[in-house]
Amino acid sequence: MTEHILLHVVLLLTIAVITVSLSRRLHFPPILGYIIVGIIVGPNGFGWIQKEENIELLAEFGIVFLLFAIGLEFSFSQMYAMRKQVFGLGTAQVFTTAGVIYLIGTLAGLDTNTTIVIAGAFALSSTAIVIKQLTEQSEIQSRHGRSAVGILIFQDIMAIPLLILIPTLALSGGDDGVLTWALTMAFLKGVLVVVIMHLIGKYLLRPLFHEVASAKSQELFTLTVLTVALSAAAFTEGMGLSMTLGAFLAGMMLSETEYRHQIESDIRPFQDILLGLFFVTVGMLISIEILASHFWMVIAVTLAIFIIKGAILYLVSRLFKKEGGVSLRIALSLSQVGEFGLVLMTLAFTYKLLPEEIGNILLTAAVLSMSIAPFLVKFNGKIAKRLHKSSYTMSHHEIENTIAEDNKHIQDHVILCGFGRVGQTVSRFLHNSNNRFIALDMDIKRVHEARAAGESVYYGDASKENILNAASLSKAKSVIITFSDFHASMKILKTVRRLDPNIPILVRTLDDQHVNELTEAGANEVVPDTFESSIMLASHLLLMIGEPPSQVLKQTRNIRKNRYKTLENFYPGEDDNPLEQHQVMKGIIHTVLIEGSMFSVGKTLKELKLTDFNVHVEAIKRGHIRGERPSVETALRLDDHLVLSGLPEDIERADKFLKTGRQN
Repeated sequence: MTEHILLHVVLLLTIAVITVSLSRRLHFPPILGYIIVGIIVGPNGFGWIQKEENIELLAEFGIVFLLFAIGLEFSFSQMYAMRKQVFGLGTAQVFTTAGVIYLIGTLAGLDTNTTIVIAGAFALSSTAIVIKQLTEQSEIQSRHGRSAVGILIFQDIMAIPLLILIPTLALSGGDDGVLTWALTMAFLKGVLVVVIMHLIGKYLLRPLFHEVASAKSQELFTLTVLTVALSAAAFTEGMGLSMTLGAFLAGMMLSETEYRHQIESDIRPFQDILLGLFFVTVGMLISIEILASHFWMVIAVTLAIFIIKGAILYLVSRLFKKEGGVSLRIALSLSQVGEFGLVLMTLAFTYKLLPEEIGNILLTAAVLSMSIAPFLVKFNGKIAKRLHKSSYTMSHHEIENTIAEDNKHIQDHVILCGFGRVGQTVSRFLHNSNNRFIALDMDIKRVHEARAAGESVYYGDASKENILNAASLSKAKSVIITFSDFHASMKILKTVRRLDPNIPILVRTLDDQHVNELTEAGANEVVPDTFESSIMLASHLLLMIGEPPSQVLKQTRNIRKNRYKTLENFYPGEDDNPLEQHQVMKGIIHTVLIEGSMFSVGKTLKELKLTDFNVHVEAIKRGHIRGERPSVETALRLDDHLVLSGLPEDIERADKFLKTGRQN
């Protein structure tokens, strides 16, 4: 039996490697690759693997770890910042879509439980596909992109009560009175579970992870993370609720600790592999025979999903006063069924809430909608412009006219593409040197804030010819692209170079992976963040170990000379003081090893009051475990590495205090 299961796993992995590789080559989501693997090897495909309970069990763990990871990333601050999109648009879309689909299911003669499952599953869209595609197209900060993300956040929140609902429906047996009672009990159990998990997280998890970190064992830390996630899942399942709810709540509790990033990196391999297995099992449920015998039914259901969800999304967006073109782009982006919809339907199969034939037709249609989704997201702009030409033209004309009218006399200016942290820093240098600039950004909130403060910043897509012409590209003396997104930079770069083959263009990128591509596309200079930071780190190191400043500066100049030819004149001469020229070098990060009979042993960060020295505690490292942003209640122990940041003189005073207790 063991050999039989092992052969199945090897077969799965081999076909998965081939299929997922092909999916990536064709720019299809990996999820679809895993589903195709399931179709190929499953009992409804070639039958190489019959239904295996062991594989299904592993797949369920994949969903547990997915929800655990989502809990770790659950950000209340992000939700608050996007509350109108999340709780306005999101609420309206989910409940309206679910209501309409429930009505259609009832009219079609489906029983209540089946209709509820379908309505809940089809109301959700694919977070993985939509966000990935919007990011690649540099549309995540656009008007339709931000609205789509807000709706997806609410859908992910709603997935949790829906996951609670499935086992509750199974217990009710179709009796309305029993269902009402079961839902009431599920709600009360849910509240009780949330309270218990909150108390456990507050009073047990943080001390537990402090102790585990002090053991300085990577294996023990990973084992503890797995134990906490699976124990929470077992607890909620034992309470008669979905085990995924427990995993989600455990993730939320641990997201409040300083070990969040370490936990996330430890859990990621388990999540990715087991989640892939889940989508394989989804593929195993899809019947090629049913697809062939009910082909037109599957196509009709798929089209109905797009039409019904798309229409509701469009109308809801219009009710929230979105423009016609923006509303259509939101509708096209989110009109598919998502991975949580597949999770709900798979769970419903487990609890016998979906009839096999109807369930397979609906599941096949849902998967088909996911396979079409990347293309709809990719071409949403072109489709919207064709169908809402007047709306789009009017909106773009207003933006262009504003930029052109405000800057009709400007010349010899810099066009600044992107007004994030890097863009704002560049703008201050330009302002201080009396150089005029026009900044273009797609974050409407940032633009409003900056314009209210009197900055020359405008909402506009810098990859569009009309926007660049309105910003007087022909009279500008340089363009700088500060976006970290490679795809966005390439789009802007190609447009600028097409309009003006000779204007100097400076491009910022995160690393030197795409330097050659950007240079070939027309960038005069490409400044990689990691490349530049490595030069600065090396400069720090050489100065700290006693190398002469003139020698350090000579080395950095020689390195930069090969990469940044036009910038070499901006660097100081060999006889200048580098600390006056490079203001970045003022602040340092320093690690203090807590050892021996040091004053700080056993004392909490609150007692030490390191903020009085103007230094910041970045992290505490115990063994192989690094805890970011530790709690002020954390007590220092022998062999802890305390990571501090601040000015060198402040760090020196704090270091002396930690060792001796003396402040002077």
